[in-house]
Amino acid sequence: MKLVPVGVSARHIHLTQEHVEVLFGEGAQLTEMKPLSQPGQYAANEQVAVIGPKGTFAKVRILGPARKATQLEVSRTDAFALGVNPPVRESGKIEGTPGITIKGPAGEVTINEGVIVAARHIHFHTDDAERFGIVDKQRLTVRLQGERGLLLENVIARVSPDYALDLHIDTDEANAAGAKTGDMAEIIG
Repeated sequence: MKLVPVGVSARHIHLTQEHVEVLFGEGAQLTEMKPLSQPGQYAANEQVAVIGPKGTFAKVRILGPARKATQLEVSRTDAFALGVNPPVRESGKIEGTPGITIKGPAGEVTINEGVIVAARHIHFHTDDAERFGIVDKQRLTVRLQGERGLLLENVIARVSPDYALDLHIDTDEANAAGAKTGDMAEIIG
């Protein structure tokens, strides 16, 4: 049996250092609240508001460290509430996506692109990928074993020596299955 831990990803934002400073003040740095499943990644103490054509989320968690592009990751339900229609994409692939306004305590910035619904994926350390016979970018089928278990198709394998084994799904997917962070999922194909 090929089991992987589940990580449920709520709405969050990645910011460039330039945008951190616009939103929080010159010289501002993100500060770690708690580490995430992926080595070197963390939930920051800092939060921002995101403002769409239809709605606003007042307290969106920033994930650090700063990135080379600002990107907001939302569920499909969040997207409806904001009034945007982002595509399902792998993290970092933001070309042609909708933009959003981001407001912090020191300022605000409007990005022209960067809102996505994150494609479901599994981070594999290269050792885990080898053990499971998985290659980078392979499409997988995964069984969530929640109270309303379901099969997830087109789960993207992301393989790197910098990753730790973890299935990332959004809150809509987790809620549909009754799954939660820390559950185990099974790769079945």
